[in-house]
Amino acid sequence: MNLHVSSRDIGERTLDIVSEMKSLEGPLLPILHEIQAEFGYVPQEALPIIARELNLSRAEVHGVVSFYHDYRDHPAGRHVLKLCRAEACQSMGGDALAERVKSLLGIDFHQTTLDGAVTLEPVYCLGLCSTAPAAMLDGEVYGRLDADAVRDLIAEVRT
Repeated sequence: MNLHVSSRDIGERTLDIVSEMKSLEGPLLPILHEIQAEFGYVPQEALPIIARELNLSRAEVHGVVSFYHDYRDHPAGRHVLKLCRAEACQSMGGDALAERVKSLLGIDFHQTTLDGAVTLEPVYCLGLCSTAPAAMLDGEVYGRLDADAVRDLIAEVRT
């Protein structure tokens, strides 16, 4: 993931990615995933290139990017903490846990701490309903969270 690139570099790398992947069946989602893996987000400058190369309208590409919650329109922090907001987690104290995390980080959902360490995102099921409330930190899932456990998770990524 390279966060410091020029618009020209974004355009060139986007074109490379699209060229490599456009022969796939249904290439838009894999292309968007690869672009986000490359830059840490899906830059606005990439959308018209993707649209042109896939013979789609800009509105179609923008619609897909804005529909799926996993695509970001700005770079994330070094760590991404996703808190489950589904009913099972909420019924097991997920709301209070979310408020605790927001307080510890000093941010709300879809925000990144000022030091760039952590981005907080809601997710609407991690498949850990039997171990609610749950979270995912940098792709690793955690269940049966409580205030102490999230404090420890946050301390781990803030150091």
